[in-house]
Amino acid sequence: MLTSLRRGYQALVFGATGGIGGAVAARLEADATCGRVVALSRRDGFDLEDEGSIAAQAARLADQRFDLVFDATGALQIDGYGPEKALRAIDPAGMASQFAVNAIGPALILKHFAPLLPRDRRAIFATLSARVGSIGDNRLGGWISYRAAKAALNQILRTAAIEIARTHPRAVVAALHPGTVATALSDPFASARDRLTPEASAEALLAVLDGLPPERTGSFLAYDGSPIEW
Repeated sequence: MLTSLRRGYQALVFGATGGIGGAVAARLEADATCGRVVALSRRDGFDLEDEGSIAAQAARLADQRFDLVFDATGALQIDGYGPEKALRAIDPAGMASQFAVNAIGPALILKHFAPLLPRDRRAIFATLSARVGSIGDNRLGGWISYRAAKAALNQILRTAAIEIARTHPRAVVAALHPGTVATALSDPFASARDRLTPEASAEALLAVLDGLPPERTGSFLAYDGSPIEW
């Protein structure tokens, strides 16, 4: 139960066919205080790399206000281009695809759906980032394009939080690291590492968001609530 939102709150989940997005949507649907969950994915004609499709979905929902917007989109391997192990592996097209999906796409979601947050009550906008997007926490190198795209996403969220706070003083905007989760995204890279289930990650992320006050808008947080340096 999300106790910080009004009873009957409305939620919007992007990337609802993915492991974490699906688990978040299911958790919200099970919350007796949630009035409605709208889940969007490619199945609904939503294309993260096509601003026209994003704008069309926003126009379709323009007469509604969503107390929680959760963006669970993102990809680690795109069109066969995965995390690089060295500088010599950088491919311009692959890097551009990483930015299109992991930074520009969420920026467009903010552009078109932040106006659907209510101004007169608490609201939450969250997006999945990744700890590897932290510049200060980078001690291993590698994964250059994915790291850079997630670092760009963090800057986008931080900047958006400042702007949104001017018109939505009770809103919270946050970038979240979901942990290493047992999904198709992490399968090729998990080896023997312990992983959270999507359900456990979703529950933890929603609990973190539920406890965030407006003064902490623009935060970058792990699934356990601990702050991550930029």
